[in-house]
Amino acid sequence: MVSDTGSEMHTTEDTLAIPHTGRRVAGEDPAKREQILDGAKRVFMEQGFEAASMNDITRAAGVSKGTIYVYFENKEDLFGYMIERERGRITETVRHALDSRKPIAETLWEFGTLFATHMTADHTIRAMRMVIAANHRLPMLCSRFFTATPINPVSVLQAYLDRQVTEGTVVCDDTVQAAKQFIELTTVGLFKPRIFGAMEEVPTAAAIEKNVASAIRVFLAAYGAKAQTPAVDDEFVK
Repeated sequence: MVSDTGSEMHTTEDTLAIPHTGRRVAGEDPAKREQILDGAKRVFMEQGFEAASMNDITRAAGVSKGTIYVYFENKEDLFGYMIERERGRITETVRHALDSRKPIAETLWEFGTLFATHMTADHTIRAMRMVIAANHRLPMLCSRFFTATPINPVSVLQAYLDRQVTEGTVVCDDTVQAAKQFIELTTVGLFKPRIFGAMEEVPTAAAIEKNVASAIRVFLAAYGAKAQTPAVDDEFVK
């Protein structure tokens, strides 16, 4: 936070908790908030969480340090909101793929390829590595990443599966677990090698498509109300 003269009263190291306070919500300018988050994203992606400073973010965002502290408590709070925003963008992207009017295999294909592509992209991997690296000092950061918002890829897929259960396309008594299982299947063998550095290059579209086709086969074999899997490879993977 800052004094009336704009001087900094404490550093980010003074506050290790990450209060999800929504700083001065009533007085926020959404465009200014996005400007700060955009600047912070560039700095975090280039320097990493630990090396990034509020001075760096101030310059990248083109605002004063006092302005940043009107919107965010500290560097940790700013990073947390940036991660939430990026996760929200991924959620919105995959949510639009969940069209109940299409055959379930086609819908799961679109959802799965979008999700796996986003989760194995360079910017996502760098952000996740920063969260993991900061966990020893800021455990609330990881906690906030997993619990901050109820709308996420699992919840939107669960809602879709609930509709499929009602329509008789899916037979499942735990759609939350089923959603988690499908999401894990779409990135199996890709996400962990990416996050731990065993796979430095972004997976090819062909590799992702093969993964998702396999995920659909396994998922529908377990939860499909009728045989819907034989054409998955032929239809989607060329």
